[in-house]
Amino acid sequence: MKLHKTLVIVGAAGAALMAATAAHAYDGQKYAKDAAISMEQATQIALKTVPGATIADRELKHEKGGSGLRYSFDLKTPQGEREVGVDARTGKVLEDSVEGPNKD
Repeated sequence: MKLHKTLVIVGAAGAALMAATAAHAYDGQKYAKDAAISMEQATQIALKTVPGATIADRELKHEKGGSGLRYSFDLKTPQGEREVGVDARTGKVLEDSVEGPNKD
C-alpha cells in the first residue's frame, strides 16, 4: 500500500513537470541557442509595444529583415489581432501590424 501511494505521488509530480515544460515550449525553440535575447525578454518587448494585449501565439523563426532571426507574436487586443516581430539578436521591434482576415 505504501509503495502504491509513493508511485501515485511520483506519477503526479512527473505529469505536473511535463505540463509545466509544455507550457514554456514554442515553435522554433531549436533556434533559441542562436538568439541573444530570451523568449521571455522578447515577450515583454512585444507586450510593451501593444499595451493591454495578450499573447495568442508565439514562435522563433528565420525571416528576412533585421538579423534574420525573429520572435513573432500574434497578440489579441479589444480592437482585433496584431502581429509583432522582435529581432532575436538585438531586441528591436521589426514589425507591428494589424492582422487581416487572411493571416499568413
